[in-house]
Amino acid sequence: MTAQPTPLVRRHPVDPGPPVADVAAARRAAHDLLVSLGLPVDSPAMADTPRRMVGAYLEMLTPRSFDLTTFDNDEGYDELVLARGIPVQALCEHHLLPFVGVAHVGYLPRDRILGLSKLARVVELFARRPQVQERLTKQVADWLDDQLSPRGVGVVIEAEHSCMTLRGVRAADTSTITSTLLGTLREDPRSRAEFLALTTGAPRYPGGPHA
Repeated sequence: MTAQPTPLVRRHPVDPGPPVADVAAARRAAHDLLVSLGLPVDSPAMADTPRRMVGAYLEMLTPRSFDLTTFDNDEGYDELVLARGIPVQALCEHHLLPFVGVAHVGYLPRDRILGLSKLARVVELFARRPQVQERLTKQVADWLDDQLSPRGVGVVIEAEHSCMTLRGVRAADTSTITSTLLGTLREDPRSRAEFLALTTGAPRYPGGPHA
C-alpha cells in the first residue's frame, strides 16, 4: 500500500511587537487626568488606580504573537469554512471606550486551509488597537485575503459600543453590524446568500441573545 504524502504545513510567525509605551509617563498622566477630573486619587481606594488604569489600557492595546498555520488543501475542499461567534473586544479610537461583540469569519479555500484557531487570532490582531468597527472588519478580511489567496472571504462583526450606550445618546442594547465580502462571496449571489444566512442567528455577543 502506497503511503500518502504528508500535507505540507506552513507556519508564518506573526509578531505585532510590544507597544511603544512610556509606562512611567503614562501613569503620571493618568494620575493627573484623574486629579483634573476631581477624583480622590490619593485616597486608599484610588491610590493604585493610575497604575491599574495604564495596565488595563496596555492589555487592551497589545495583541498576542502567534503562528499563522496553514495546510495543503489536499482533499480539494471547496466549500465555505466559517467560524461564528469569535469574541471581539476593541477600543473606540474616538473616546477610548470599549466596544464588545462577535465576529463571524469565513473563507472559500483555494490551495491552502487555515488552522481554525487562527481566525480568532487574526481578529484579535486588528482589534487590540484604537479602532473603528468598519475599518476592523475590512482589515481582517483584507489580511486573510492577502495571506491565503482564497476564492472568497467574508467577515461580519456585530458589536455594542459603550460610547453609544454609556454616554451621549445612551442607546442601551443598540448593536452595530458591519460586513466585508471579497471574491466569490461578494460576486456570486448564491455564495453571498449562503454566508449571510449562516451568520444570521449567531450569538450577538458572548453570553448575549441571538440575532
